[in-house]
Amino acid sequence: MSRQTNNKPIVVLTHWVHPEVIGFLAEKCTVIANQSSESLPFPELMDRLRSAAGVMVFMPDSVNQEFLEACPDLQIVAAALKGYDNFDVNACTRKGVWFSIVPDLLTVPTAELALGLALGVMRHFRHGDAFIRSDQFRGWRPRFYGSSLSGSTIGLYGMGALGKALAIRLSAFAPGRILYHDINPLQTDQEQNLNIDFASPEELLSSSDLIFQLTPLTTQTFHLIDANALQMMKDGAFLVNVSRGSVVDEHAVAQALESGKLAGYAADVFEMEEWTRPDRPEKIPEKLLENPNSTLFTPHLGSAVDKVRFDIAMQAARNIIAAFEGKTPPDAINHPVLER
Repeated sequence: MSRQTNNKPIVVLTHWVHPEVIGFLAEKCTVIANQSSESLPFPELMDRLRSAAGVMVFMPDSVNQEFLEACPDLQIVAAALKGYDNFDVNACTRKGVWFSIVPDLLTVPTAELALGLALGVMRHFRHGDAFIRSDQFRGWRPRFYGSSLSGSTIGLYGMGALGKALAIRLSAFAPGRILYHDINPLQTDQEQNLNIDFASPEELLSSSDLIFQLTPLTTQTFHLIDANALQMMKDGAFLVNVSRGSVVDEHAVAQALESGKLAGYAADVFEMEEWTRPDRPEKIPEKLLENPNSTLFTPHLGSAVDKVRFDIAMQAARNIIAAFEGKTPPDAINHPVLER
């Protein structure tokens, strides 16, 4: 059994959550919360975790063997997220520690943001906003002409839950055609219901006016959109990335924008966020940041909807309580051999 305070197991929250989530946990746990807007310094975080039975982690965190060795009483790592490539799930399993995610709640808000990014970069929202604020605006003049979703061929690279949610929303814009590629193609009736067509990677890249990058980050998808893939794309196409930063080669994208091959790039995720990459970039390439008229960036806002963030943290909290009650956490993605 883990060391306890007031007969309650200790739970550490690495980042801010709604007070109601803390209250829910506090009924059965001693909660050590971080209610600041910043990540804790690593030594302070590890000091808090030494006697913890559970920890709720977030996107800026990373869990590996060294982390687990420093937390001998840990029973569960509850991730308040869906994509877990920053976390060593196998190490958790070997240590007898549950690892849970929140699989469903991020899909709709991320699909909405992807649409917003596409419209923003295609219709020059950033450029137009800067023009208004520069005090140069004197009424309508023919400038900042962009592209439309209506009638365009749109490519969805990845057709998981996010791809399906995005396809449903895109249909309202009357695109000419929606293509998709996934390692697990849909059944024909599913494709018909979504009004989408399967395509090879080559066909999707070469035919699409706008491509949404939606695949998870794996060894197979690292830099999936690289210089070669960009070269296959239509001249003047747009690219939107809301999956993982390292699925796209940002330096290759910067060059494609500079040459005019790409008309625009929008992203909510960046290579510098991949904490487990030994060669993780320290920052976004300057060439991307210095090209505001052809880019549109948001700071990982995919799930940044207040109600959604509350629901995500509360679901992670329920996974923690289930583990403490000796049950399988509802959203566990591993099956540890518990030797407690």
